[in-house]
Amino acid sequence: MSRDIVQVKRLRTLDELRDRLAALGLDDVLAPDGAVEPDGPLAQPFTIPGPTGELRVGNRFAVLPMEGWDAGPDGSPTELVERRWRRFGTSGAKLVWGGEAVAVAPEARANAHQLHIGEGTVDALAGLRAKLVGAHEEAHGTSDDLVVGLQLTHSGRWSRPDGEPRPLVVRAHPELDRRVPAEHTRVLGDDDLDQLVETFVAAAVLAGDAGFDFVDVKHCHGYLLHELLGAVHRPGRYGGSFEDRTRFLRGVVEGIRAAAPELAVGVRLSAYDLAPFGPDDDGIGEPVDGDGRTAPMFGGDGSGCGIDLTEPHRFLELCEQLGIGMVCVTGGSPYYNPHVQRPAFFPPSDGYGPPHDPLLDVARMVAAAAELQRRHPQVAVVGSGYSYLQQWLPHVAQRVVRTGGATAVGIGRGMLSYPEMPADVLAGRPLRSALLCRTFSDCTTAPRNGLVSGCYPLDPEYKDSPARIELAAIKRSTRKAVRR
Repeated sequence: MSRDIVQVKRLRTLDELRDRLAALGLDDVLAPDGAVEPDGPLAQPFTIPGPTGELRVGNRFAVLPMEGWDAGPDGSPTELVERRWRRFGTSGAKLVWGGEAVAVAPEARANAHQLHIGEGTVDALAGLRAKLVGAHEEAHGTSDDLVVGLQLTHSGRWSRPDGEPRPLVVRAHPELDRRVPAEHTRVLGDDDLDQLVETFVAAAVLAGDAGFDFVDVKHCHGYLLHELLGAVHRPGRYGGSFEDRTRFLRGVVEGIRAAAPELAVGVRLSAYDLAPFGPDDDGIGEPVDGDGRTAPMFGGDGSGCGIDLTEPHRFLELCEQLGIGMVCVTGGSPYYNPHVQRPAFFPPSDGYGPPHDPLLDVARMVAAAAELQRRHPQVAVVGSGYSYLQQWLPHVAQRVVRTGGATAVGIGRGMLSYPEMPADVLAGRPLRSALLCRTFSDCTTAPRNGLVSGCYPLDPEYKDSPARIELAAIKRSTRKAVRR
């Protein structure tokens, strides 16, 4: 496969960026502003409609949730988790979208060291939130306009609660079924999903008790509720029609409204999906052949390689009807097409080389968020995929917000290496280029190989740890395996 890729860090001027975007046909979608204004669009507050009033957010930066691999055995926060959340607080972002993925049940965890919310951990999670808020107040003076949520997740097909695959699936998939052990796979019936609705509601009530402003009912990245959105061939009450595939969300929201009426609800949504990818003979990503390429995908156009936002528009209409005032837009799944939602120049150990310039994947996410935002102006749409833009993130983000392409700009991986970027941008300070996430993918390679999550190349906490030596050995062995 012929590829034309230029690393973003080598685009040293705005003119070079604009020329590259023009060459890729992206000069409209990712057009940057010429100068970032400290008091400009990114500094403006906004409100999110809630069930009992509006949530006021002080600026247009959001911390996006990631999956942690460093909680205690019972799913409670450790010192590393607390450090990460304090850094989220000092970042200057006024919206913390979910903090990180928190499993609603022990069996729902994607790894044995993922946070879990339950009666035994809720006080610790309340303390975790308090540390974030305290760090924010110390760094920025007030938390009156800070909104902090908790992302509630069920890993579904990708559940590994004890470190080994324990898939819980809601639909058949000709390619993905081959990627998980059939002997440990359990297909969830309608009664199981009825019970899980109650589990999500109970978790949301605990999150409200812990002081969180909202919960994210996670519908993205190939996890259980995202998979349910594509279950067009599933029989019963939770599959087939759009109404039945969204029955779970309606049930959860109804339960939250009854049990915790003051708690707001958001949804992080994979607004589109592509076919599963894998490496070709040269290690470059390509879509799989066969039925896996055309299996039903929420937001897909049926080809496996294109998107159709017809159903995602219906989903946002449903969110409006349910009183959900915020949706965070992402795409695909890190388990089977990581370049779609996590554009990177350097692939993780279990990934593949980028099939094309990653700027194309950033543009697809930005364009999808913009289309959804403009059609649904009453919903606060938070965009994703911005970390790959590196030094040009503020320029593109300002243009997106200024032109109504999103209400807020979310930063995920970039928060691990450079959490203070929002604060620096809003203060008019130059970016600290040595801290910019360069998408080395170590934050994925490490946990995929049993190490804790973090930014090993740039964050001293991980850069100076013994685990970095182990990670380097893993990467060397992976490169040798690829060369063979």
